Amino acid sequence: MTFWKLYKRVCAMFFLAVVALTVVQRGNGPRPKAKAWATTQEPGVTDDTSPGNWDVTSSNCSANLNLSSQAWFQALEDNFKQFMLYRHCHFFPMILNHPEKCTGEIYLLMVIKSVATQHDRREVIRKTWGKEQVVDGKRIKTLFLLGTPSNVEERANHQKLVEYENYIYGDLLQWDFLDSFFNLTLKETHFLKWFHTYCPRVQYVFKGDDDVFVSVENILEFLEGSSHDKNLFVGDVIFKAKPIRKKENKYYIPHILYNKTYYPPYAGGGGFLMHGTLARRLHWAAETLEIYPIDDVFLGMCLEALQVTPVKHNAFKTFGLVKNKNSKMNREPCFFKNMIVVHKLLPSDLMRMWHLVNSELNCSKKVELL
Repeated sequence: MTFWKLYKRVCAMFFLAVVALTVVQRGNGPRPKAKAWATTQEPGVTDDTSPGNWDVTSSNCSANLNLSSQAWFQALEDNFKQFMLYRHCHFFPMILNHPEKCTGEIYLLMVIKSVATQHDRREVIRKTWGKEQVVDGKRIKTLFLLGTPSNVEERANHQKLVEYENYIYGDLLQWDFLDSFFNLTLKETHFLKWFHTYCPRVQYVFKGDDDVFVSVENILEFLEGSSHDKNLFVGDVIFKAKPIRKKENKYYIPHILYNKTYYPPYAGGGGFLMHGTLARRLHWAAETLEIYPIDDVFLGMCLEALQVTPVKHNAFKTFGLVKNKNSKMNREPCFFKNMIVVHKLLPSDLMRMWHLVNSELNCSKKVELL
């Protein structure tokens, strides 16, 4: 017990020392990773069509109180009322920025949606499929997308931990909006704007969640296997999905927000792959459409506006390998070896599967999916 007390005390002293050192450095001169803290830092590479820096320095966003007196608004559930009041707020200031991630030629940018408190998920990704590397001359970079911590009581402490994590790894993009389910769409629009601003020379983008297994090797094999045009958007695409009208469901949508029978085709948000040129075009589409509370559906709406149809690919599994969660197939490494994305893995499961897939695994035959 004495050892653990001593261990905790040493860790706490180390953390406080680093925070103190950072504060002193901020006040007295240059600090490590200065670019990581700038919200309007000039990127290494710009083009004529982008502003060259993040141009949103304050939200200046107040509630649209004109809605309050309307009958349809009063009939909404509280969470949808909150969403509608601030739906017009498209962009917020940056807290943590890394424009240097897009300096030079980048073949593949790996972008992962996460939240402040999920340090363990980000750590496992950095040690497995999200490790930055160069493969056959192709540079691969990794970024995590965050809003602000949602726990009011612990927000300041969680934010300090996020800033310390960023100080160590330098791979977090964070904006000043609350991390919540409805705000996942803001994470989408903010990344697209950021990408358009700083990344004119990124060829491909993989975008996924922080609870997925990803095979970078299979992504590269897919991209090299055939020619892909600049409208490439591939994933676990869902066609003719209907809006859910049951109020107890997480994905419930009232008719006032969407009154059509079907959603446009969209890829499950667990993971998808797109061409960098299309990602830059999606930024403009996202600016013209009203924010929608389901982020992957919203991206489908943006694709529809650009008249781009996403492509379904069997190596993207955003509901597990098979939908039966108890099936042994969902834990079979030889099946994972053939996939690009498999959704819904806890950090310990991801680490275990990664080691299995990358060991001397004896699989009878590789399935031709790529």
